[in-house]
Amino acid sequence: MKSKLLTLVLLFLTLNLFGQGVIRGRVFNPVNNEPIAFANILVLDTDLGAISDEDGNYEIQGIPPGLYNVRASFVGYKTSTKYEIQISQAKAIQLDFELLEDASELNEVVVSSEFSRSEETPLSVRRLNTNEIERYPGGNRDISRVIQALPGVASTPSFRNDILIRGGAPNENKFFIDEIEVPVINHFATQGSSGGPVGILNVNLIKNVDVITGGFPANRMNSLSSFFEIQLKEGRRDEMFTQLTVGASELTLSNEGPIGENTTYLLSARRSYLQGLFRLLGLPFLPTFNDFQVKTTTKLNDKTELTFLGVGAIDNFVLNQDIPDDETEEERENRLYLLDVLPIQEQWNYATGLKLKRFRDNGFWTFVLSRNMLNNHSFKYSNNDESNEDNLLFDYLSQESENKFRAENSIFGSGYTLKYGVNYEYSRYFIDNFDRATLSSTGEIIDVQATSNFNSYGAFISGSRTLDGERLLLSGGIRVDGADFGETAQNPLNQISPRFSVSYQLKPNLFLTGNTGIYYQRPPYTVLGYRDNEGNLLNQENDVRFIRNTQFIAGIELLKSEKNRRFTVEGFYKKYSNYPSSIRNGISLANLGADFGVIGNEPVVSNSEGRAYGLEFLAQQRLFQDFYGIAALTLVRSEFTNPNTDGYIPSSWDNRMIVSLTAGKRFSKNWEIGARWRYLGGTPYTPYDLEESSLIANWDLRNQAILDFDQINAERLPAFHQLDLRIDKKYYFKNWNLNWYLDIQNAYNFEALQAPLLVPVRNDSGQILVNPNDPSRYQLKEIENTAGTILPTVGIIIEF
Repeated sequence: MKSKLLTLVLLFLTLNLFGQGVIRGRVFNPVNNEPIAFANILVLDTDLGAISDEDGNYEIQGIPPGLYNVRASFVGYKTSTKYEIQISQAKAIQLDFELLEDASELNEVVVSSEFSRSEETPLSVRRLNTNEIERYPGGNRDISRVIQALPGVASTPSFRNDILIRGGAPNENKFFIDEIEVPVINHFATQGSSGGPVGILNVNLIKNVDVITGGFPANRMNSLSSFFEIQLKEGRRDEMFTQLTVGASELTLSNEGPIGENTTYLLSARRSYLQGLFRLLGLPFLPTFNDFQVKTTTKLNDKTELTFLGVGAIDNFVLNQDIPDDETEEERENRLYLLDVLPIQEQWNYATGLKLKRFRDNGFWTFVLSRNMLNNHSFKYSNNDESNEDNLLFDYLSQESENKFRAENSIFGSGYTLKYGVNYEYSRYFIDNFDRATLSSTGEIIDVQATSNFNSYGAFISGSRTLDGERLLLSGGIRVDGADFGETAQNPLNQISPRFSVSYQLKPNLFLTGNTGIYYQRPPYTVLGYRDNEGNLLNQENDVRFIRNTQFIAGIELLKSEKNRRFTVEGFYKKYSNYPSSIRNGISLANLGADFGVIGNEPVVSNSEGRAYGLEFLAQQRLFQDFYGIAALTLVRSEFTNPNTDGYIPSSWDNRMIVSLTAGKRFSKNWEIGARWRYLGGTPYTPYDLEESSLIANWDLRNQAILDFDQINAERLPAFHQLDLRIDKKYYFKNWNLNWYLDIQNAYNFEALQAPLLVPVRNDSGQILVNPNDPSRYQLKEIENTAGTILPTVGIIIEF
C-alpha cells in the first residue's frame, strides 16, 4: 500500500498537465501614454499571435506552458522584444509593450529593447531580466550577486555582496527603483560604504535591472562607478497572484493584484531563520534579517500616474558563545578571534517615495518625493563581558535620514529629445559615539553626541539628436551640484559636470561608441558629520569637497538580434581627485577594504588622487534554442595616492583580471541546468605592525591587530576562482505552479586565501600569554585565513 501511494505521489509531481496559457497586456507609446491600436504581437517560433484593439489591449490564448520570446511591432514604431516569458496555466501573464516612434527610414536592423541601447546611454549599459536573475547559478536570487556575471564587476571570495565596478569603491554605486533612490539594498550594510551578506530586494517583484557603468545621464547624480535602474513589475490588473519561496535561510511571501479599477499593488515580506541554522553549525555569530517591499500604481486619469514605493529591512547580529563539542585547535583559535573582534550589531533602514508622472502629447513631467533612513548601532565589550561598564570598548549609534525632491521635464521631438530638471535634498546625520580605542596614541577617549543638517541642490539639462538617418546619435548634458557641507562645495559652479556621448552605426548591427564626462560624488555622512569631543565639524573646517571623477570611454558593439546575441568591447579610463584621506594615518579612504563596520568616521582632508583604467569584453547569448550564456573578461588597474607615500599604489579594488563564464541549457520536461565559473586576480592588502600590535596597552583597546600603514597594500593575495551550479525543475498544474531548485556555490570547494590573522597565543583556559622576554607585550602569532566552502541550497517556489 505504501509503495502504491509513493508511486502516485511521484507520478503527480512529474506529470505536466496539458493545459494552455494566456498572455494579455497593453501596447502603448511611453512618451504620451497613448494606446497603439492594431499592433502585431507574436509569440516567436510559434504560429500564435494577436492584434491590439483600439485601447491598445491584446490577448493571446492557447499557449503551451513554457518559456517564450514575444515581439510587438507596428508601422512607424520601433519593434520591441520581451525575452524569456514564462507561460503557465496558473494565471494569465500580464505583458505590456512600450513602442517608441521610429523616425528612421532604415529597416535593416531591429535593436531589441532588452539590450537597452537608449539615446541617453548608448554604451556601458547591461540589462538583466527576471528569469536571468532567478536562475543565475550561485546567485541565490540576489541581484548583487547576479550582476557579478557582467564585465567590469568584481566580487569577493567572502560571503559579502560588495559591488566593485571598474576599479571603484563599493560606495560609488547608486540604486534607483522605479526612479526613486534607495540607498541601501543589502542587509547588514557597511555604513559609509555598501554591501552586506544578503540582498534586500525580492526578485519576484522585479521586471528588469539596467546596470549603467559609464556615460551617466545628466539627471542622475552623486555616483562615480555605476547606477542601477531597477524596474519593478506593475501589479496584476485582473486578479490576485501569490508566490511562496522557501529557501535554506529564509521564507518569502509575495502577492500582487488590483485594488479597485485604477490601482494595482505589489507586496513582499521575508523572514530569515539564519540564526537557528548558524547555531546548529556552531558558528560564533548569529544573524537574523527581515525585509519588506510594497508598490502601488494608480491611474488618476489617462494622462496621470501615481506610484508609491516602500522598501525596508531590520537586521540583528549577536554573538554565539556556546563552545562546540568537536572543535579543533584551529577552529578554536578562529572562534575566539571572531568573538574578540566582532561587535553586536543592530541595524534597520527604509526608503519610501512617491512618483507622479504627468503625460502630454510630446512628453511628460516627472515629480519624485522620497525619504530614506538608516539606523546603525554597534557595541563591543572587552571579553564580551557586559556586566561592567568599564569593559565597554565602543558604543556607536548613528542615523542618516534624507528627504528628497526632484522634478524633470522630458520633451520628445522628431529626431531629438530634451530634458531638464532640478533637485533638492535636506538630510540629517545624528551620531552618539563612545570609543576608547581610536585615539589610543594620545590616550584620549572619544565621547560625542551631535546632530548635523545638510542641504544639497542641483540642476541639469540634457539632449540628444539623431542624424544621417539615425545612424549617428549625439547626446550630451550638463549638471551642477552644490551642498553646504564645505566652503568649496557651497558654490555649484565649482561642481560643473558636463558629459557627451556619440554612437555611430558603421553597418547594420555594428556600432561605434564613445563618451567623456566629469562626475561628482558627495563624501559619506560619516565624513561630513564627524565631530571632535568639543563638537567641532572638523571635516567642514578642513573644507572637505565633492569627489571628482573624469571618465573617457570608447567601445564597439555588435548585435545579432535574430539570434539574441550581443558582443561588446569597451576601454575606460577614470581619473579621481579630491578623494578623502585620513589625517590620522595618512592614507586614502579608497585604500581601505570593505568590511563590516563604519568607513570614514574620522578627520579627513580632500587631497588624494586616483586612477582606474582597463578593457572589457562581453559575449552575451540570451535564450536561443534552449541555450543561454554570458562570457565576460575584464582587465583593470585601480591605483590611488596617499599623502604619506610617493606616486600611485594599488587600491584595495585592484583585481587586475576578472573572468566570469555563465551558461545554461533547458531540457525537455522543464528541466534546466546552469553553471558559472569566475576568476579574480588577488587583491592587495596591508600587513600588520607586529611591534605595535603586541603591546598590551594597544591590544586591550580593541582586541585586534594594528595595520602597518607604512606598507599600505604592499602584499597581494593569490587569485580566487569558484564554480557554481544550479538545477531547476518546474511543474505546471491547472491552478498553481511548482519550482524546486538546487543551487551549489563553490562546487569544487576552493578555499581562497585571505589576509592572515594575527591572533594572541592562549593557554588551555583561554587566557592570553604574555611575552616572557618583554612583560609589556602579548605573544602573538599569524594563522592562515581562508574563505570559501561548498554551500548547497535547496529552494521551493509555489505560485498560485
